[in-house]
Amino acid sequence: MKTELDDYGRFIAQVKKKTGIDLSLYKEAQMKRRLTTLYEKRGFSSFSEFFHGLDKNEHLLEEFLDRMTINVSEFYRNKSRWDVLERNILPGLLKEKGEKLKIWSAASSTGEEPYTMAMILSKYLPLNKIQILATDIDQKALQKAEAGVYSERSILEVPREMKQKYFQKSSGGPFYRIADEIRRAVVFKQHNLLHDPYPAADLIICRNVLIYFTEEAKVSVYRNFSKTLSANGILFVGSTEQIFNPAAYGFEIVDTFFYRKI
Repeated sequence: MKTELDDYGRFIAQVKKKTGIDLSLYKEAQMKRRLTTLYEKRGFSSFSEFFHGLDKNEHLLEEFLDRMTINVSEFYRNKSRWDVLERNILPGLLKEKGEKLKIWSAASSTGEEPYTMAMILSKYLPLNKIQILATDIDQKALQKAEAGVYSERSILEVPREMKQKYFQKSSGGPFYRIADEIRRAVVFKQHNLLHDPYPAADLIICRNVLIYFTEEAKVSVYRNFSKTLSANGILFVGSTEQIFNPAAYGFEIVDTFFYRKI
């Protein structure tokens, strides 16, 4: 008799073969709960049935990819940490790297994080000299990021001067479009943290995504971050993602949620 575990195990193998995404590296209980809700909503009764649906229906596959990722973000999320970045971290990086500073916003979701970075960096460099790489596994999230249109809730923490300078309210509702000069400072690309090669960087921002990974997957990601960071490069993580043994990955603590490659 087929068990639920067998059903989900086969689903993991089938999804990996079809998409390259390894669901076994995500926390099982959370992922199963999220995907079970989706397949039941779409009229399926098992992961086996669900995969057959995904295999035949491109729109359902896109919905699945969207559901398995967490696209919850906002500008200046946990603003006190961005203030630390601006005051204590960026000046040293810019002194060493100048306009050649390479910034990677990993798992950037719908773009709030890299655009926040561009606004902060605009205080130090001309926007036409800023180039931030932003990546995510979810193509729909990247498309929304490139469009640069956000709800009022998303921009609540944006400082008033930045809001006035870089956002324009839509005439058709409570939405705001970010300025083209900020959008041009960010390049969006699809990237799977658990599979694809890592780009070189001096500053990596990866916040509020690793909490969904297994411990094994986290170790792999931290090692890859360390390898791809330049000497004295900085890793900026989320408020629930403190690294308790940074030296194991070649990091030292600079400030809360900031780690320097040593």
